[in-house]
Amino acid sequence: MAADPSPEADLWLLLGPFVRDAPTTHRLAAALAEAFGPRFAAVPTDRLLLGVTGGKLTLHDLTGRRIEPPRVAVVRLATTSLSMDREVTLMRQLEALGTELVNPMDATLTCVNKFWQLQRLAEAGLPVPDTRTHTDAHPGRAVAAGIPEPCVVKSVRGSGGRRVFLAPDAATVADLQGSLRTDVPFLFQRYVRHSHGRDLRVIVVDGRVVAAGERRAPDGRLQSNTAGGGVLEACLGRYPAAEQLAVRAAERLGLVFCGVDLLFEEGNAATPEANASTAGGNAAKPEGDAFTVCEVNANAAWGDRMPDVTPALVAAIAKRLPSRSLP
Repeated sequence: MAADPSPEADLWLLLGPFVRDAPTTHRLAAALAEAFGPRFAAVPTDRLLLGVTGGKLTLHDLTGRRIEPPRVAVVRLATTSLSMDREVTLMRQLEALGTELVNPMDATLTCVNKFWQLQRLAEAGLPVPDTRTHTDAHPGRAVAAGIPEPCVVKSVRGSGGRRVFLAPDAATVADLQGSLRTDVPFLFQRYVRHSHGRDLRVIVVDGRVVAAGERRAPDGRLQSNTAGGGVLEACLGRYPAAEQLAVRAAERLGLVFCGVDLLFEEGNAATPEANASTAGGNAAKPEGDAFTVCEVNANAAWGDRMPDVTPALVAAIAKRLPSRSLP
């Protein structure tokens, strides 16, 4: 699938490590190739060389051939492994050369660190869980100063529900702190009991909700991510308040495309019993449902139960790509 871009390619699917063989990547690449033909190329980040020549920024392939930057680059980078000295440097180069990134570099970076997200969302007055974090390699200092009890402990970098667990109290976290990795900080968040083992994933494209799914964890686990065995039920239109909140979160972070994960707050009309009564359709719940933004993913995946995501992304890219006739 991946290759060096041809001179005709002015749309790139920019692929970082760990995402190149993902089903979402293949699905999106096939749709872009069908829609844009030779204008499209899937380009791994490690197939590009950056330079400054004669005071001007340049791009080359691994043979040393000079290549023109694309007009648009769709960025698919695993946030857990994103490197400031590699992928971020490439995004800076492309933006400086006039490429429009989907998503923009600053928006992608904000989503890399889960606390950076909270900062931006809280500044905008959007609901987020009460959270503590630390700025050194000693999570025990944050624990000693006071954390929510019980609390959800999660790495500021992570995906798929990994490096996340529920601690009943601060004493438990203190006992475990020697086992926590110190390469990145941890968050200590208020446990939203009403949302244990379930959340709402909302996909936003260009300020519009194109898919929503309620995810449920197996066997009473905390994490409902499908990567960890969670089951997703498509529910577009069922929770209008949540979808509006997801759009506001995406706009605040400057994202063209994202997956917004929302937690069900206590008092929410969405109960397992109520969900069962509407399982056969997309009937809207009563207004007044309460939700909290758990996190926002700039590199969200989607499956067969969200068929409208790929065409919505293709349409968003087409808007940004001037029409032209190819020889």
